[in-house]
Amino acid sequence: MLRDRNLVPLSRQHQHALAMCVLIRRALSSGKASMEKWRGELREAFASEIGVHFVAEEEVLFPEARNFPALAPLVEELLRDHAALRDSFQRAERGTLDAKELERFVALLDQHIRKEERQLFEQMQKLVPADRLEELGRAMQKRLSGPSCKVSY
Repeated sequence: MLRDRNLVPLSRQHQHALAMCVLIRRALSSGKASMEKWRGELREAFASEIGVHFVAEEEVLFPEARNFPALAPLVEELLRDHAALRDSFQRAERGTLDAKELERFVALLDQHIRKEERQLFEQMQKLVPADRLEELGRAMQKRLSGPSCKVSY
């Protein structure tokens, strides 16, 4: 299904995160992964995009999705993913994320993004009226671009 324009900014950020996952997997499989480099990349990704992305989803998209009983369990699962991913970002920040944990992080991030794209976004496009999706899109855009967005682990 073609992505609704109001969800496109989140999908673009998903593409950035998936590209990072590919690069990390390649580095890990080559045996030449610099953990310090990847810890820094994770810190930067969270600070510049992923943290704000999580806030937009948690404050705008997920509450709306919970209005649909069929989506509520998925939202709970996605929130658990966010918590686990934040934990990995915190370990990267502290410099304690090792190669095995980085591998698990990449797998979780990849799976999480695919759940959002293939399940949550697809269902929301079917269930949420177009005018409401537009309202959600405006609210998410404010959070994605607003300087007042608090990003924390």
